[in-house]
Amino acid sequence: MEKPPSNLDELKKDPRAAGLLKNQALLQSLLSSPDTRRLMELLQQRGGDGLKAAAARGDTQALAGMLRQVMDTREGAALADRLRRAVPPEGPQK
Repeated sequence: MEKPPSNLDELKKDPRAAGLLKNQALLQSLLSSPDTRRLMELLQQRGGDGLKAAAARGDTQALAGMLRQVMDTREGAALADRLRRAVPPEGPQK
């Protein structure tokens, strides 16, 4: 099975994402936060097996569609907003 292409280069072009990738402590904190865990639960509820399949294929359009469905809910939007505010505007500093 062919490995899906990485979007890492695209992420590095965004100052906030690039800064976050450089700050492993903040990245780990965000990944293990209750807000991230709940957001992943909502994605799993919406996408089910399709979420795992899309991730395995690297199908960013399908993943974005599932994320959009979650973001269209009050809870999903609030979770994403709290996560967005946890990252400094110009990216985290070391």
